[in-house]
Amino acid sequence: MRMFKFMTPEIIFGAGSINQTGDSLRRLGAEKVFVVSDPGVVQAGWVERVIGYLEACDLQYHLWTDVTPNPKDYEIDRGVKEYVNSECNAVLGIGGGSPIDAAKAIAMLATNPGNIRQYEGVDKISHPLPPMVMVPTTAGAGSEVSQFSIVTDTQRCLKMTIISKSLIPDIAIIDPDTLVTKDARLTANTGMDALTHAIESYISLAATPLTERLSLHAIQLVATYLRPSTASSHNREAKEAMAMASLQAGIAFSNAVLGAVHAMSHQLGGLLDTPHGEANAILLPYVMEYNYIAAPEKYAHIAEAFGERVADLSPCEAAKRAIKAVKELARDLDIPESLAKLGLKEEHIRKLSQNAVQDACMITNPRDMSVDDVEKIFRQAL
Repeated sequence: MRMFKFMTPEIIFGAGSINQTGDSLRRLGAEKVFVVSDPGVVQAGWVERVIGYLEACDLQYHLWTDVTPNPKDYEIDRGVKEYVNSECNAVLGIGGGSPIDAAKAIAMLATNPGNIRQYEGVDKISHPLPPMVMVPTTAGAGSEVSQFSIVTDTQRCLKMTIISKSLIPDIAIIDPDTLVTKDARLTANTGMDALTHAIESYISLAATPLTERLSLHAIQLVATYLRPSTASSHNREAKEAMAMASLQAGIAFSNAVLGAVHAMSHQLGGLLDTPHGEANAILLPYVMEYNYIAAPEKYAHIAEAFGERVADLSPCEAAKRAIKAVKELARDLDIPESLAKLGLKEEHIRKLSQNAVQDACMITNPRDMSVDDVEKIFRQAL
């Protein structure tokens, strides 16, 4: 077995765990907390709830909610200036992947010089970040436990992938109760994002025995509970299971990285500002069809996690059952069937494909991909 490293934050999981926010920041030495969120999370009431826990611990705070889906480089710049001017010494992110990615990027630039483009890629952070606590309110992104921050470069119209162990938050608080305020579409999209994390980390070239167990169990949870979680905002069992799936997939991909689906969806998000989970959901079966010959046995295990009967099938036949199961799940969730419905046009494909092969997530894809290969998949999904 080769040597590997496995890292996670301190994790607090369970219904009602959001009430640990103030105590967690106090333990990290926080005095004034920079709270990063977005208007939707504010409207849902979770920011007000968290601020109450900060006040109960005699913590000062500064609230910043100038974040849009697929956070932009100029938003991060504004956030850094506000962090410095507010004289905070800790960061709290609350919301989906966008506020949490933004919170991590702000923390990074608060203590590291230069602009955000200098940190694109792997392990370019040199100075420690301020203490970070993250509270996700969607079950999908996994950013609260990961070493990733994804930020849109508005000049190049692509998403920058920033990867560093320094970006792993100190504490992640995962409260399934926060999921009851999500609508069905957001539940479906974020759940498919979690599934993509689980599948891509499972077949990643950097997968390890630890990540594989987490990835596979996350797949099983999504296969079982995403439909009922999408159907009912009050199904507590399904919400808890999806929160756990997102957590396990997040830990897995943080340590094993991802693959071609994310390398491609990052480009779509950067150009078209598409919903990340939705883009992943559309691309996933097409990339699986391309990749399965590189790891048919693993694809057979994915099929088993979906409940498919594969005992009498060859690995390649079983692998195709996994692809079929993913397509059926997306269909049941009313995921759009094509990228054209997200705004992709033929003239975009060449440039998106050239950018995708340069994305850090492509390094761990199990099958080699050329620009022409990526173009072909984009066209299949168009």
